[in-house]
Amino acid sequence: MSRRALAAAFAVSLVVLIAAAAVVPASIAAAPGATNATNATNEPESVTATDPSASGEARIVAALPDPATPDDRGEFVAVAAPAGTELSLSDGEDTVSFVASGGTVAVAADQDAAANLTDLPVVTPGLDLANGGETVTLRVVGGDGDAAGNGVVADRLGYDRSREGALLERRDGAWSWWSRALPRRNVTTHGPANATLFVLPDSPGRPISALRSADERILLAGYVVSSARVADELIAARERGVAVSVLVEDSPVGGFPRRSARVLDRLTDAGVSVRVVGDPHSFHHPKYAVVDDAALVMTENWKPAGTGGRKSRGWGVVARSPSVAADLAATFEADATLPETTSWETYRVGRSFVRTESANGSYPSRIAPESVRVDRVAVIRAPDNAESAVVSRLDAADSRIDVLQPSVEADGPFVRALKRAAGRGVRVRLLLGSAWYVEEENRALAERLNEWADRTGSPLSARLARPGGRFGAIHAKGVVADDTALVGSLNWNQHSARENREVVLALSDPAAAAYFREAFAADWRASGRGAESKPGLVAAAALAVVVGLAALRRLEFEE
Repeated sequence: MSRRALAAAFAVSLVVLIAAAAVVPASIAAAPGATNATNATNEPESVTATDPSASGEARIVAALPDPATPDDRGEFVAVAAPAGTELSLSDGEDTVSFVASGGTVAVAADQDAAANLTDLPVVTPGLDLANGGETVTLRVVGGDGDAAGNGVVADRLGYDRSREGALLERRDGAWSWWSRALPRRNVTTHGPANATLFVLPDSPGRPISALRSADERILLAGYVVSSARVADELIAARERGVAVSVLVEDSPVGGFPRRSARVLDRLTDAGVSVRVVGDPHSFHHPKYAVVDDAALVMTENWKPAGTGGRKSRGWGVVARSPSVAADLAATFEADATLPETTSWETYRVGRSFVRTESANGSYPSRIAPESVRVDRVAVIRAPDNAESAVVSRLDAADSRIDVLQPSVEADGPFVRALKRAAGRGVRVRLLLGSAWYVEEENRALAERLNEWADRTGSPLSARLARPGGRFGAIHAKGVVADDTALVGSLNWNQHSARENREVVLALSDPAAAAYFREAFAADWRASGRGAESKPGLVAAAALAVVVGLAALRRLEFEE
């Protein structure tokens, strides 16, 4: 099922819930991934109990089943194995054999065509890979346990369908698609830089003032852009000669909002370039803007609930750094020129749009913005490097870690890193959202983590947020680890880290860390341990639907 079909199915469920509860939830993002042919999960799995790469055994590391060439010439499977290992690859119909030369090679039917698509050494013959789904099995021939001479299964890769021009590769033990048209970037570090730090809903004027300051360019990237105030600033900038471009997601879960369509129509009518991002990103989910030589990065969407200050607790930073701005501008350009990215004018033809509610809350300004000189600014991106970059910062902490997230993947790499930190004596605090659609699972996770901390004597504590009139709901994705603050769009689940476009700034500076830690501490104190409320009957019914959808393992909640 395509991600648009999934989004439509989710929308039907959400409409039922909205009618019952008179509540419009955040969005639930879902997208298909590679699947194991035998169990229909969303990621292909090796048949071995552990990742073969850990022991240097023979393994499949990548596959290019649909290279977008005539007759798919050049398709290959990349295999790594010790030199001299006798191997076979099979798709259930054909089997090819070869002897490993050591390292990683591309096994292909067309050697010359494959050589144009990969820098790996190419060996032949290879398999014809099906675009509609395939299971490829790697065997070691003549090894221990191969008395029958058929080979011992070393690894297996399955996918339900290919993605044109995309490489299916194993990274950090998991499989994901990566478009060959999209450059993969490492974490890049810049600095020093002057920065303005702020939180929402307390300072909704800060994103607006950043846009208003533009003299030459605005590159604005978001999941949804539906704020009339933001549109006013972009149009005003265009009228004074600023080059303005906008990128948005092509398939917001629940349907493309009518309010957003009206805003994008206004922008294009005013001469603003608006483009809509499709695959290879599962979701284009960042919240940033490049304004001249400054970079504005937030946890919040360009909508009244987010940058408008009408609902969500969020964090943001304006970093005045030509190098950071150039770095993000390169990411913007890469996403804007993807083959699957199209103009708004083309995208909207023949489409219908959905009616959504707009947040209209009003909240006090308790936390003032602060200007600091930041020693170092690192740009972290998903799916390029976010998971390992965040985990490495958690693993490096030796004093304290504070985390603010709407929800987290209970057994995911980020929570495991928090437990490792607490296990070595780092004080860890995790503040989770309490919105109806995540309350039950967040309460269960908080209880599990607190019980684990009590049982092991580890300094970890988890709570559910109690807004108390300070904000409407937690939407920030913020971390403070010792003297580093992380601010951006990355949700703590593997889908966000491995398939979405996300952008995070890591601010390495005691003053920046102190600002966001104090903001966190205020919300932590206001929440208090055990502040969770019981869900009502309607919320419980809604939760049951969400739990059912969670089985798809591709969920994300988005205000």
